[in-house]
Amino acid sequence: MSTQQAAEVAARQRFEFGSNWAKFLELLDDSRITTAEESLERMIGPVSGKRFLDAGSGSGLFSLAARRLGATVHSFDYDPKSVACTEELRRRYFPDDRNWRVEQGSVLDKDYLSGLGDFDVVYSWGVLHHTGAMWRALELVAPLVRPEGQLFVALYNDQGTPSRRWLAVKKWYNRLPAGLRFLVVWPSFLFLHGRPLIKDVLQLRPFHSLRTYDKGARGMSPWRDLIDWVGGYPFEVARPEELLDFYRQRGFELERLKTTNDLGCNEWVFRRSH
Repeated sequence: MSTQQAAEVAARQRFEFGSNWAKFLELLDDSRITTAEESLERMIGPVSGKRFLDAGSGSGLFSLAARRLGATVHSFDYDPKSVACTEELRRRYFPDDRNWRVEQGSVLDKDYLSGLGDFDVVYSWGVLHHTGAMWRALELVAPLVRPEGQLFVALYNDQGTPSRRWLAVKKWYNRLPAGLRFLVVWPSFLFLHGRPLIKDVLQLRPFHSLRTYDKGARGMSPWRDLIDWVGGYPFEVARPEELLDFYRQRGFELERLKTTNDLGCNEWVFRRSH
């Protein structure tokens, strides 16, 4: 763990994302990988032969998906344990592969980013809102996209008051000792999954929504996603129109937009026009 990150975790100002992703890797199988591949190509099209930057690689699942689809991949993450997760997937599926590079780095480090070059696809799903400086991060990734390249960003939806309430929940989760975090996790689980589970029972298919969660969640796990959501701090949000204006001013055109009305992420695919 880096000195800065260790200090942030010790001060309970940052969630240990990499520890959560390490547990997710225990569940990873071919079905989840295929779902991730399908969701990636559904949003941005074929990536074969393209340079793909995974800015905040997390578990490494989508770096793996891009590499399996034929992209040359560069992965980096701020969290050393997330870097270790991505390296583990590279070791499992593409050992000693020169077309997949994995590093530790910060999306807020302008000097680090300037040494990466440019890419056909810059991918940052559910990452930049956890940096503590979301708009600066959004600014810094823009030059990494080559002309006519794509930028795929997903950020938490700004719901106003509910978003502020969840910010308080996340702060409490990180402030609590590990043995008491269930006091936040289980009420959140019931809030987020209670209604679908009741519906499952009424339709005589108990736990169906949890068993099939990965199919509608990019190959993710319901429990690991829950912990990521409840603990995920720092935490910022954005409205769809805010990001549209932000990137239009920086020479990007909207190619695809997928919005949500709930607590999840809005997804934008931009193409750099100049």
